[in-house]
Amino acid sequence: MLTKKQKNLLLFINKKLRSSGVSPSYEEMKQSLNLKSKSGIHRLISALEERGFIKRLAHKARALEVIKLPETASANDIYNNFSPSVIKGGLDEEQVPSDEVEVPVLGKIAAGTPVEAIQNEVARIPLPNNLEKNGDYFGLKVQGDSMLEAGIHEGDTVIIRRTDTADNGKIVVALIDEHEAMLKRIRKKGKVVALESANRNYETKIFGPDRVKVQGVLVSLYRNF
Repeated sequence: MLTKKQKNLLLFINKKLRSSGVSPSYEEMKQSLNLKSKSGIHRLISALEERGFIKRLAHKARALEVIKLPETASANDIYNNFSPSVIKGGLDEEQVPSDEVEVPVLGKIAAGTPVEAIQNEVARIPLPNNLEKNGDYFGLKVQGDSMLEAGIHEGDTVIIRRTDTADNGKIVVALIDEHEAMLKRIRKKGKVVALESANRNYETKIFGPDRVKVQGVLVSLYRNF
């Protein structure tokens, strides 16, 4: 059982690592908890390390690794740097008003085990009103549950803005070895690329930089009810 301050610090460290790939400084931790001195941060980190929630990385200043999160942590605690813009309701792919911008749906994308690379156009859907009309977008049907804790369900149609670059922590369509595509959160550090799931039942996949190509960034999604 963690104290409130221990849990808040652990979630802050986890959020910082996921957004930037770098551990927060002791000053940043102190400010996040409104503590007056860094000695309190040292005690909290030692307690988290003793309980097996974090690990200090050898030979690296202020480098921490989150080993696990408390079971009471919610999906919003863990993945609060992405909240999908969900367009709810019955998406009828065959009835797109003539005055709407259309987005091609290029088949299925795996949120789990990789599937074949992006296929040819299979349908067209309206571009959500909250997106700029002059962008380059495409849609993909989600298959699998590995991004569930980021609010992405199997059967959703994700809207992707086409780009070959993405900031750390963004959810992207990643093309692996030129023939497998998957929907994952991307982290780049040094000479490796990590593709993370948003489901604790799936492991993070690690690749060399020459094996991964970003095809686009997730910007919105449709969900049928």
